[in-house]
Amino acid sequence: MCAVAGFCFKTTWLAVRDRTVREVADALDLRERETLDWATGTDRAYRQGVYVAEPVPGWVLAHGRLDLPPGLDTTEPEFRDWLRELSRTLGEVQFFVTERVPEYHLWARAVDGELLRAYCYIGERGEVPLVVGDPTVDEIERNVGVRRREAGMEHWSDDEWDRWHEAMPNEFDVMAIAGRWSVDPSRIDDATVTGDGIFGRPPTGPKGTWRP
Repeated sequence: MCAVAGFCFKTTWLAVRDRTVREVADALDLRERETLDWATGTDRAYRQGVYVAEPVPGWVLAHGRLDLPPGLDTTEPEFRDWLRELSRTLGEVQFFVTERVPEYHLWARAVDGELLRAYCYIGERGEVPLVVGDPTVDEIERNVGVRRREAGMEHWSDDEWDRWHEAMPNEFDVMAIAGRWSVDPSRIDDATVTGDGIFGRPPTGPKGTWRP
């Protein structure tokens, strides 16, 4: 999927600070577990299941394009509740999504049960369906995550629309925010990751109404 990285674009992942791979797999309640190397696990998680590993010291990543979050719509309150609950168990939890075709881009950060920041943009709908907290310094510096749907948009000039679209994120912005907050997976070289991780499947349940 990427030049040297196990995963990067067109997918979903969690970053968890200072926890073990097993602790994260347990918190996600993964079933039918297998031990896989980084390249194999991340590749499989593009198609099904979730792969959990520690590619860099201090951060465990859980990658799963179709099964994170498990059976939840990221634009609905249940997703926020899930992320809060996960952070009560794991401490600091970050969540990222980037899907090119629908222009679906999301980042969120929860610590000890509190959702501190979340932002989601769905370009094919022209919507910003999720905003929690104020933009961080990292977002402000990149001029992303700073705007949402606003009153009076139907009367905007072309220049006003251009400025609004310029503040909407793309897949490179998601990677950049991830790199500022924790780990940019597009910069991880497969060859440098020597430890194995855990691949498994989350509990079965209905899929969310919004999946890219």
